[in-house]
Amino acid sequence: MISEWKGKWALVTGASAGIGKALAEELAVGGANLVLTARRQERLESLAQQWRAKHKIQVQIFVADLTQASAPREIFEFTERKGLLIGLLVNNAGFGQYGELHSIEVEKLLDMVQVNCSAVVHLTRLYLPAMVQRRSGDVLIVASTASFQAVPYISTYAATKAFDLLLAEGLAEELKPHGVRVCALCPGTTTSEFHEVAGHPATSKGRQQSAETVARNGLQALAAGKSYVISGLGNYLGAQGQRLVPRRFVTRIAAKMFRPANKNS
Repeated sequence: MISEWKGKWALVTGASAGIGKALAEELAVGGANLVLTARRQERLESLAQQWRAKHKIQVQIFVADLTQASAPREIFEFTERKGLLIGLLVNNAGFGQYGELHSIEVEKLLDMVQVNCSAVVHLTRLYLPAMVQRRSGDVLIVASTASFQAVPYISTYAATKAFDLLLAEGLAEELKPHGVRVCALCPGTTTSEFHEVAGHPATSKGRQQSAETVARNGLQALAAGKSYVISGLGNYLGAQGQRLVPRRFVTRIAAKMFRPANKNS
């Protein structure tokens, strides 16, 4: 798997930290050339310099904010100007926000839908035609174990990730005749900045996997032609086991896990 994309160009969104950074580094180790995009230019420049020297690969960076509807087109036009043939698109960028829906800023919720859903569809639509034409290409969409059930207090985030999972599974079957592989990577709690940025309570985090382990599991599943993968046996059992009980019961359990400490049962 490590050399699956050797010599090819891989575009990774949200590449400056967490799972995105781990995915990009795993690809760099395998000899893939990288287009890194995120909001933080200094981080991207530092990673690009480091990986060029260490892995002898080509790295391009493009600073973009995917809360802006124009960002996917700008990223695509950048790679077109550079003449870069994207063999792997990694839709990793995403964020969550913990709290009761009525108390979260409207702009934050709409930005979440834009980044986690709209930008994923837009970027995928932009890069797919060339992949279909040459009958070769891969798309990895980072979803979540939250894709499998409603999760109170991160309701919008869970809904966006359910969208990502279903999109990936549908496209995987749709594009199979065209030689294009699509896979959803569903991590559970991962060691990264995500939970701090989202404001998750410590009690909701549970056992954490490293971003490196999650990245490796995702790329292995994509290379194997799987339409989705749940990273970690415990996460897999939890996500699949909830199918055996009523959906309302699962939602109630999730609510108890995520309910703010100052809220009554």
